[in-house]
Amino acid sequence: MARQGFTIHPEEAEPPAELVTLADQIDKDGGAALALYKEPVGGHWQIFALLPRDKVQPTPYQRDLSKAHAERLLKVIKKIDRFVDPVVAVRADDLYWTPNGNHRRYVLEKLKTQFVPAIVVPEAEVAFQILALNTEKAHNLKEKSLEVIRMYRGLVERGDKRAEEAFAFHFEEPHFITLGLIYETNLRFAGGAFAPILRRVDRFLDKPLKSAYDTRQERAGLVRDADAALKTIVEKLKRRGIRHPFVKNYVLARCNPLTRARKTVPGFNQALAKLTAALEAFDIDKVRQDDIARSAVMAIPAAS
Repeated sequence: MARQGFTIHPEEAEPPAELVTLADQIDKDGGAALALYKEPVGGHWQIFALLPRDKVQPTPYQRDLSKAHAERLLKVIKKIDRFVDPVVAVRADDLYWTPNGNHRRYVLEKLKTQFVPAIVVPEAEVAFQILALNTEKAHNLKEKSLEVIRMYRGLVERGDKRAEEAFAFHFEEPHFITLGLIYETNLRFAGGAFAPILRRVDRFLDKPLKSAYDTRQERAGLVRDADAALKTIVEKLKRRGIRHPFVKNYVLARCNPLTRARKTVPGFNQALAKLTAALEAFDIDKVRQDDIARSAVMAIPAAS
């Protein structure tokens, strides 16, 4: 891809000779250096470029690609039909290593694009610095649920009349909506303990968002009722001297009305009513600290 010339920002500054050489090399490699600019924090020179996809590779040092995450990202990019998040790259061994864009690179490879939009950093050591800082994790359950309910409420306030299920792509999982309403009033809510049950019985609603929101409030109320019953059990167990971080999960697992439900799963309201009834009838005298500890160990995923 021949470059007709690149833009320099800010216009009054002259980029260092080695940066211009790197821009020329990008062109020789079949890409295009589109702009040479100073990034706004440290004033370091960088290049915004389109790199030939077959020359962009992950650094040899980073963690393995997560196929599950990459496939989710692929679906999103195909859905919006747009790529808007350039990778960071440094030139090394006639290639361009990306320390923080391997999943995006993988998606573009799957889509068979010719180029990868990239911010090319001339200092190769920056790749190691970025790897050291690349500790950002995916949203946890609370963060995701709060994000979803805020998005939901924003759509309601805008007067969007589409059905809730039309936003399945945006919200990802229906139980995020229900949990979001609960987290807004109780940031200490044990959503992770309830999520396995809610994931099986919560569904997107075939109702306009405004009326569906009322149903969501009702569902959140049912979960709060179950949580109140669970807290009562936990307090009684504490008075018996039984304290364990897994205790809520242990109790819920034993009261779960879906344990034997394989083919026919009850609806949301019925499942939560059964769960609350089971919690209220739970016999704390049969609980032993060792039982909870063993359950916690068995719940830990095996090392891969």
